[in-house]
Amino acid sequence: MEELYPQRRYIRLPGYDYSQPGAYFVTICTHDRQCLFGNIENNLMNLNPYGEIVQSCWKDIPLHYPEVTNDVFVVMPNHVHGIIFIHDVNTDTSGQAGRSGSKPDPTGRQPLSEIVRAFKTYSARKINEDRQSQGTPIWQRSYYEHIIQGEIEYSQIGEYIIYNPSQWKMDSENPNNRRSGLKPDPTKSVIKGFGAKF
Repeated sequence: MEELYPQRRYIRLPGYDYSQPGAYFVTICTHDRQCLFGNIENNLMNLNPYGEIVQSCWKDIPLHYPEVTNDVFVVMPNHVHGIIFIHDVNTDTSGQAGRSGSKPDPTGRQPLSEIVRAFKTYSARKINEDRQSQGTPIWQRSYYEHIIQGEIEYSQIGEYIIYNPSQWKMDSENPNNRRSGLKPDPTKSVIKGFGAKF
């Protein structure tokens, strides 16, 4: 939504510590909104090999970041939605979180931006290795997040993610809709009744 949201650089909540424990709703779009990961048929997402790589890399996040728990997640043709929980982790006396090559961190946590960066980097590398196109962009530069506040909001977002494939015909990220001029309103939520701003 870089071209739709000229204030993209302000999407992070000023002063907020994105490494602190909590639940975060994340949306990551492909470079130029290319439909790289499969297609929707009968309201179900059919993953191609690249989509399967993305799904596998998402599931592997806790292997690299022990403070992370994956939750509801969906791969769409040209974007992904997911919920990430960041927890406190036990650190050793040197402040290491047990992650190879990581810098000492007294909290044992990495910020959401680092977790997303690693996911994007690793999945892009695996896809480009598979299609023998090293260095080709897979993901857009930024991503969108919302700090989930409370069980009601969590349930709303989880339901939105689960049923996202069935809404593809109306999705603003669907290339058919983008060509017809349907654009998301940056002042409103993508989820009815939910107050996130992207």
